[in-house]
Amino acid sequence: MTTSYGIYKTGFGEVAIAADDKGVTALSFQAGKCPLAPAQDWVEQQTPILQRAAVELNEYLEGIRRDFQVPLNPAGTEFQRSVWAQLRQIPYGQTWNYAQLAEAIGNPRAVRAVARANGANPVAVMIPCHRVIGSDGSLTGYAGGLELKAKLLGLEGAAFISQPELL
Repeated sequence: MTTSYGIYKTGFGEVAIAADDKGVTALSFQAGKCPLAPAQDWVEQQTPILQRAAVELNEYLEGIRRDFQVPLNPAGTEFQRSVWAQLRQIPYGQTWNYAQLAEAIGNPRAVRAVARANGANPVAVMIPCHRVIGSDGSLTGYAGGLELKAKLLGLEGAAFISQPELL
């Protein structure tokens, strides 16, 4: 199965999106801590899935879209995929903490494993790991950086405690 990718300009910076025939496999803000580095066998080309993903992402970043319809196909363990599926259930404009996420997947003692799975999410925004914050309401790590996480949560109107360095 061929993986295609493209680099797209958005109001939030350059974004790389990768997809195979089944759906989006990766989405990364290129200025963040984990920019997408295409594998040797990936092809830079436009596909219907990539085009749809780029349109939906721009609509979200412009405040027009709240939910994504483009199919997703991230690679991960069964546990990671269960966490990522639950992340997609966090409503737009709301935040959860890691304990709530662990409870929601039916494994309340797996808070640290849930946090690791959240951090390993390869499809930023469309799998909304940015909606997970600390139990005290503060921002926690984000591959795109805390400033971007604050902007995304602000776009959604979500409540969180902003660190002074992000203002």
